[in-house]
Amino acid sequence: MSPNAHDTTPDDAPRPGTGPRPAGAPAGGSPHHEVCAAELPPDLNQAILEATKQVAAILKRRGHDFALAGSVAVHAHGGTGNLQHDADFCIRPEDAEAVAASLEEAGLPVYAPPEDWLLKAKCLGQDIDLIFQLASEPVTTDLLGRASQLPVDSVHMPVLSPTDLVRALLAAFSEHHCDFGAVLPIARQLREMVDWEALRDEYGNTPMPAAFLFLLERLEVIAPRGGDR
Repeated sequence: MSPNAHDTTPDDAPRPGTGPRPAGAPAGGSPHHEVCAAELPPDLNQAILEATKQVAAILKRRGHDFALAGSVAVHAHGGTGNLQHDADFCIRPEDAEAVAASLEEAGLPVYAPPEDWLLKAKCLGQDIDLIFQLASEPVTTDLLGRASQLPVDSVHMPVLSPTDLVRALLAAFSEHHCDFGAVLPIARQLREMVDWEALRDEYGNTPMPAAFLFLLERLEVIAPRGGDR
């Protein structure tokens, strides 16, 4: 689940010539084919985990800085539930072109959708989002530096901190995108690991995030400011 506005780019959309990187040659012509067309696991969640591991392994081998985000990151922190529909990776804007080149050399198709805050890729039939702008803010070295090394189905990789995961979801709330129901289970599962006071300081005066924080208090998911739950 990308913490930005939902995009509707079709899976087979051609890569436009504009965006954060120039359009390159189709990935199928690359002589460096690291990812094979393996059989997908019958379970969609497992398929997303397999694709996540493949992409992370490529990025690690090529020395790229990144951090896992979205529902798979919640899973890595111990969350349960469906893994939505894709795997999200945070990368810095200045690294986007190099990351895309590494994935293409490994045999993954990569394209730039109309949205200008991410690149998209395919791995083992699953959607991969390469996000370099998280909730309208560029991904920074500091953000990636706060990530923790965690196992994702046996493969260790950097994963965004719980506070940063929830921060991105709060920052994405607006009058046009305010699905509290989708974020509430995540807040419940990560509540003991999140710095809620820091999030109140940042978003306590912003209407939609403040309303969600108030809802968490009323549901006794978190304690009121300065109180004990």
